[in-house]
Amino acid sequence: MEKQRCSWVGADDLYQAYHDEVWGRPVFDSQELFAKLCLDGQQAGLSWITILKKQHNYEAAFANFDPAIIAKFDDDKVEELLLNKGIVRNRLKVNSIIKNARAYMTHFSDTQGDDFSRFIWSFVGGKPIVNKFNSMSEVPAQTPESEAMSKALKKLGFNFVGPTICYAFMQAVGLVNDHTTDCFYYDLSEKRKS
Repeated sequence: MEKQRCSWVGADDLYQAYHDEVWGRPVFDSQELFAKLCLDGQQAGLSWITILKKQHNYEAAFANFDPAIIAKFDDDKVEELLLNKGIVRNRLKVNSIIKNARAYMTHFSDTQGDDFSRFIWSFVGGKPIVNKFNSMSEVPAQTPESEAMSKALKKLGFNFVGPTICYAFMQAVGLVNDHTTDCFYYDLSEKRKS
């Protein structure tokens, strides 16, 4: 029997696996959160499946999203990345990952003592917001929490982190559970809490 999934999931096996195994699962690892935030920024103006299909290429091109390495990328590296057919070859988007890595290293490196995960999770009080949307038409594009996150990230020097991108990021990393109530995962996630 076919699983009932959120309506945004198409027939693509990769998309279904992403929905079933990744989307909406709480992520607490700082580097993984950084990677997801950067990937969501790459989505701007594109469909998520486009970025999802290129995720391994991004990981290879951007040192597995290690901000300490990316922060040292120079103009020559940018030019090299712009020749990489495996990623979105948009100068602003390539530079945004480097800019975000530098902001991360300035504010969240081990030497600074601040924790990116704790910072990100502070926008939802440290635990996922569980919504009860019956259909995707009820799901907002942004929320006061994503607006606050966007504003705070921009103040720290991050970019491609508008409130809509931040909300997509919050959904992806489980800060909010936006699986619709008819989705098989919604019941699973509720049972795990009890």
